Amino acid sequence: MTPEKVTLTAEKETLLITLCAKAGESRLPDSLLRDEYAARAVERIDYDFKKLKVDRNLMIGVSMRAHIFDGWTREFLARHPAATVLHMGCGLDTRVFRVDPGPGVRWFDVDYPEVIALRERLYPAREGYAMIPTSVTGPGWIEEIPADRPTLILAEGLMMYVGVEAVPRLVSRLLEHFAHGELAFDGFSKRGARMILRHQAVKATGASMHWTIEEPRALEREFPKLRLIDDYYAYDPRGYDPRQVARLSWAARVAVKLFTRIPALGRISRLLRYRF
Repeated sequence: MTPEKVTLTAEKETLLITLCAKAGESRLPDSLLRDEYAARAVERIDYDFKKLKVDRNLMIGVSMRAHIFDGWTREFLARHPAATVLHMGCGLDTRVFRVDPGPGVRWFDVDYPEVIALRERLYPAREGYAMIPTSVTGPGWIEEIPADRPTLILAEGLMMYVGVEAVPRLVSRLLEHFAHGELAFDGFSKRGARMILRHQAVKATGASMHWTIEEPRALEREFPKLRLIDDYYAYDPRGYDPRQVARLSWAARVAVKLFTRIPALGRISRLLRYRF
């Protein structure tokens, strides 16, 4: 099989970090995700993944975050078996295959045209699944998605890379189009963004972050349709299985204890879910 050459840079290149992390975690004997699609994709891509320096801690951390979003997705679809799922900034994530939604679900993955073109070469087609090649801030694409069903909007690993003024516009467009559902995303405080940008994997891509969130309730005030239903901070025991934390290195486990015991540290990174 011909290797797939990639020429992604900056923010787009960060999708290779999460892909590499999920693939690596899936090769561990105690894997949480068991993401065979990610593992096979890494084998097919012609890219020097070693330069990202994705270590075991990052593999586990990324997979724990993905597992929470997977859980939120399964929970929503259990309540709404004939729903729409909109996965914005999907990158090379294989959530649609991990969750394996039922035949009543319409699922849309959205990302830049070059990312979607790569997805089409790496992953198989499936019934009820479509990919939309566009920037999430591009015009027109949201209005083309049917709004006649409960809709789960996922934006894992996306919002921080969208412009400061573009995020409110994007949220406003989504809420104007879709009548009811949930919006789930992760975000960093200003301090958290500075810390992440110093991480060796992110530095290797040259990516920059723009939008940050200090107070999740502020979005409720800005968008009255939103109601916060989940607010997990970094390594929040409400969202992370202690058995998964135990897989981290000794130093990482010490850091997790600090995050859970010192609120100011925990709040630098959050996983948020709103109902609308």
